[in-house]
Amino acid sequence: MVATNSVAERTGNVSAGTSVFAMIVLEKALSKLYPEIDMVTTPTGKPVAMVHSNNCTSDLNAWVDLFQEFTNALGVEISESRLYEMLYKKALTGDADGGGLLAYSYLSGEHITHLEEGRPLFVRTPESRFTLSNFMRVNLFSSLGALKIGLDILFEQEKVQIDQILGHGGFFKTKEVGQRIMAAAMNVPVSVMETASEGGAWGIALLASYMLHQAPNEPLEAYLSDKVFAGQNGSMIAPDPKDVDGFAVFMERYKRGLVIERAAVDGLR
Repeated sequence: MVATNSVAERTGNVSAGTSVFAMIVLEKALSKLYPEIDMVTTPTGKPVAMVHSNNCTSDLNAWVDLFQEFTNALGVEISESRLYEMLYKKALTGDADGGGLLAYSYLSGEHITHLEEGRPLFVRTPESRFTLSNFMRVNLFSSLGALKIGLDILFEQEKVQIDQILGHGGFFKTKEVGQRIMAAAMNVPVSVMETASEGGAWGIALLASYMLHQAPNEPLEAYLSDKVFAGQNGSMIAPDPKDVDGFAVFMERYKRGLVIERAAVDGLR
């Protein structure tokens, strides 16, 4: 939270890589206990709701590895970073909802969707629009599927409001793509700072600096905003209504299809 300057009310951060979690600073306590949500606090004691999903990009990484194997078989030399960039950017040219495709990136179980084990799946109907763009888009969508279900508890049931999210992690490495997908999922602006790769150790150092150099009665929020992150370069992407609507359509498909994932867990031991 400190490393991303996400300690004030109505702010939050999301870390997306092998797994994904979002931490939202609340204006007030939640009305009740939710098993899907962990409660922590900021360093100054403000309540924070944390939604954590075990699976994010691991299955997507496996698909990219498969494409890398294919390019090697063709004798085409392309770096892994270039391949990721090319494939991720294809997702932005797909149908808004992913063309009727469905994927589950569950290499392990997901407590949010009540699955004790994972079975990575890719599913389509004869009517689905099976293109590379839609394939990549849906796999990026799926990386956030379980997280979205947990966040909806906050946004829809608890009416939590936030002004923006700070993103960090490998999901955001390709410029614009991860931000647009996350903004579609959360329907809030998503920012990525130049310091997004810095983590807990830097955050602890910032807290130590605050204790040593704070002005009299200076809140942590003001110290970070005015002295540490003032002038910080980064990029912000607002949610595109078409992306938001497309992600919502995908999520309805995702929730209906959880019975398929359950069957795979039960049937493939």
